[in-house]
Amino acid sequence: MIGFSSLLLLNLALSPGGVATSQALHPAFSTDGPRAEPHRALMAEAPGEGLPTPDLASPPIRWGAKGHQMAARTAHANLPDGVPGFFREAGDQIEWLNPEPDRWRDDGAREMNEGYRYDHYMDIENAPPGALNAPDRWAFVEALYTGGVENPHRDVGFVFYRILELHQRVANGFARWRSEPDPRTRRWIEERIVNDAGILGHYVTDISNPHHTTIHFNGWDEEKVPNPGGFATDGGTHARFESRFVEAHVELSDVMGALPEGAEVLTDARGAVLALLLQSNAEVYRLYELDRDVGFAPDRAPQPEAKEFAVERLAAGARLLRDLWWTAWVMSEEG
Repeated sequence: MIGFSSLLLLNLALSPGGVATSQALHPAFSTDGPRAEPHRALMAEAPGEGLPTPDLASPPIRWGAKGHQMAARTAHANLPDGVPGFFREAGDQIEWLNPEPDRWRDDGAREMNEGYRYDHYMDIENAPPGALNAPDRWAFVEALYTGGVENPHRDVGFVFYRILELHQRVANGFARWRSEPDPRTRRWIEERIVNDAGILGHYVTDISNPHHTTIHFNGWDEEKVPNPGGFATDGGTHARFESRFVEAHVELSDVMGALPEGAEVLTDARGAVLALLLQSNAEVYRLYELDRDVGFAPDRAPQPEAKEFAVERLAAGARLLRDLWWTAWVMSEEG
């Protein structure tokens, strides 16, 4: 698993607090002056059509269900034998749960939509240096306000903290399960653990897609950053890459084959999550280059480099997910 020392390989300069600054990103991402509002125009699939249409009441498009499910299946199938039997037997349910937060989109449920929609992404470019050192979600919000971000939930997002919160819930559940003497209560705790683990998988898979880590979430944001290479601005890059291309060209065997063997107990789970977030953000430029040069078309044979990129990103999410689950189980023995 990528650790903080490995971030040097990503050419990410770290601030004294250990968080990537704007200078650490590709030069095309650096911005000056006050933070402009990222135009997070939300997109959803038009019923019965393949093209996205604006839907301001719904969250942005995510990894398609197939990508989410393949990442979950890959992570679960490669867990060590030491996980408890109930978790080992829950593979189908965990796979089904991975896309679950995207199923919570309901135009008639504003409270639910607003409560979850900002947990799917983090626009790294909008985070002030050092903000991600905040110990929890609400300290992070305070740091964003202090850093001049007027609308923190929309302009930055909370996926980093959502992952940490759910990972701790899974570890907490495993610890309670270990010590619970009543069989019936134990079964209820098992249900809680499986649900939390499945939902955790959704957000981990989200951050393996570079679109979920940047202001350029669905086309290059030319109003905030000059377009350095004629990159797409059509508002369709997100679905084109993670939904249509993956659905057409990526199979479970591809992701399974790209996953490194051997689950790791993460001594710094927070650092591992941040590492994947930053690694994905460092791939934004490459994502747009591939979209421009070879394309992510679902209706023709894929170019090898495009497929390799998609598989690599899904495998990166599956790897972190496997290690977070395994770490939660091992940590639970410690109390």
